[in-house]
Order: sequence, then structure tokens, then C-alpha cells
Amino acid sequence: MTHPVKVRPTDRSPSLKPPLCDFLDLKAQFATIREEVMEAVTRVMESQLFIMGSEVRLLEEEIAALLGAKHAIGCASGTDALILSLLAAGVGPGDEVITTPFSFVATAGSIAWIGAKPVFVDIDPETYNIDPAKIEAAITSKTRAIMPVHLFGLPADLDPILRLAKAKNLVVVEDAAQAIGARYHDRYVGTLGDFGCFSFFPSKNLGGAGDGGLITTENAALDERLRLLRMHGSKTKYHHDILGTNSRLDALQAAVLRVKLRHLAGWTKGRQARAQRYRQLFAEAKLLQQVRLPAIPPPQYEHVYNQFSIRCPERDTLREFLRLAGVPTEIYYPRTLHLQPAFEHLAYGAGQFPHAEAASQEVLALPVFPELQDAHQVAIVATITEFYASRQP
Repeated sequence: MTHPVKVRPTDRSPSLKPPLCDFLDLKAQFATIREEVMEAVTRVMESQLFIMGSEVRLLEEEIAALLGAKHAIGCASGTDALILSLLAAGVGPGDEVITTPFSFVATAGSIAWIGAKPVFVDIDPETYNIDPAKIEAAITSKTRAIMPVHLFGLPADLDPILRLAKAKNLVVVEDAAQAIGARYHDRYVGTLGDFGCFSFFPSKNLGGAGDGGLITTENAALDERLRLLRMHGSKTKYHHDILGTNSRLDALQAAVLRVKLRHLAGWTKGRQARAQRYRQLFAEAKLLQQVRLPAIPPPQYEHVYNQFSIRCPERDTLREFLRLAGVPTEIYYPRTLHLQPAFEHLAYGAGQFPHAEAASQEVLALPVFPELQDAHQVAIVATITEFYASRQP
């Protein structure tokens, strides 16, 4: 009879430690606004008015006032915000829209969903945003729009994009899903192009209790068209002027977001303070040769740090080391859009956008939410220091 062999772990065997903290602690955020949120939810529940209505209208007005936008239109998601904007601009089958391959799938997916063709342009390796200098070469007779992304909360360099769009008569759709409150030359992103598209997914700086989105525009005619598109093309019940869809923002979501909007400025300062603390800790640990930190924005930019993504060649090995030490991380994004199976029909290949592809293999996001404790940041950087110390000969 054979007996199973019991293997005893050695002192050198890796062991998983309890989580140091959450990557994003929404429970901690909720604890600070519980009474306000529950009062808002109760107000909607008692009214039993769940679709559109005053809560949505007031949220639109309050966000428009905050951003300095003439019009704000709530919708069902950030993805729908992109789709509706393209539709309102008249973009459709046979058209091309220039964008970045280093973003969430909704960016290029919205273009493809309406039957247009995403045309990718490489990123600036320092900012991870689309490189304005490379856009003009991608313009063809079929190009109708440019969709820059304000990735991780850092504004894209919009001035050259806007100048080029004006010269070529192109629409600019700002994907500001991660960047509400970010500034570019004293203006809020989302108010410089023809459309600004925002997401209220729970992980965003202004996140709801589910999906939600919003579009900003300075054009009254586009505002009217967007409101038609989100409501089955209807202003009057059972009368449909155009073919639209159902992309309404729920009153419950609007009520919750109105509460959170009052705290957004403070939360933004909290994220910025957490980012600055990371910079200080990495410098003190003398890790700036091993780890590249997010680009420090020039004075005319305001970064709102939806993510704090460091960069290093040993990304995957470092991430596993951190996981075992109980440090949560995320990768935004592990595979560029032009190499995704969903976009195989575009016939792009590996190596076409080297900066985006390199970033996808090297970026690693660390926790950066406002409630993150200073001791947690110290421990995170100390663990990264330990990783590099262990690799010394």
C-alpha cells in the first residue's frame, strides 16, 4: 500500500498574504455620504418616478454648470454617450473615425458599432494619450471625426487636434469617461470638442450605483438631436421624429450622482494628494530608475487620476510579487485594441503601434482612491522596493 507524500513548504515558498487594502474602496466612500445617498434614494422611491424626470434634469443642469457647458444630456452609459454622439454627428457606415488603440474597448467599439471604421494612431509614450502629430497622416477622404481619449484622467493635447479638425472639417468627440473635472488650459475636458462623453460607471471619479453616462455639447441643434436619439426619437409620446434608441439615465442613478457631485471636488483633491504622495515615496525609495511614474502634467493641465499607473519592464513579475504580498493592482490595458479579436477585420498587425503595444506590456495601476491611507501607500512602495532589492545579484 502506498501512502501519499506530504510536502512541507520551505521558508522560501511563496505564500499569499491577506489583502493590504482594496484597489478601490467604494464602501469607505459610501460611509462618508450614507445619509445623503439614502435620503436621495428614498426621495425617488417615494415619488415612484424612475424614468427621466426632475432628478435627471437637475443633474444635467448641475454638471453643465460645473463644467461650464451649455448643454448636458444624461444617457444610459459612457458607451452610449460615444455612440449617440457619433450618431448625432451623422457618422455612419463607410465613414472613418481616428482614435487611439490604447483605451477601453468602448472607445473603438462605439465607432464600429455604428458601422464606421476605427482608424488607430499611436500614443505619446509619456502621456499614453493619442499623439496629435500622427493624426494628419491617418486622415483620408472618408474621415469624419477624431476621438481623443483623456486616459487615466490626464487631458489629451487638444489644441493641435482642434486646429486640425477645423482645417479638415472634422468632428471632435472627446472620450472623457475617466476625466470628469480634468482641466485643459482653464477649461474642463468635454467642453472643447463638439461632444464630451462621460461615464458614471461605479469605478469612475464620479461613479453611480450602476451604469450611467452623459454628453456635453455647446451646440443647441446637437443637444436637441441627442435628446431625441436617447428617447426613441421622440419628444411627444408615441410620436417619433427620427429613429432613436432607449438610452435614458435612471432617476435613481441621477439622484445618487447629484449627491456625489457635491463631493467631487474634494475627492479630486484627495486623488491628487494620493498621487503626489506616491511620487514622494518613490523618490525617497530611489526607485525612479526602475519605475516610471505617470507624466507630471504641465501647469495648463489638471490631472484627476482616475488611475495611477506606473510602468516597468518587469510588470508581470512585479504584479505577482505584489499579489502574494497582498497588494492589489490592475492592468489598464493588457492588450491594445488593434490586436483584439473583435477588431481582426481591420487587419492591423503587431508592431504597427509600438508605443501603445509597449505600454500595454508595462503599465500597472496602483490604488489611488481618496480614502487610501498613507500607511497603505508606504507599505505598497516598500513592497515594490523589496521586489527590486530581491532582484539584485
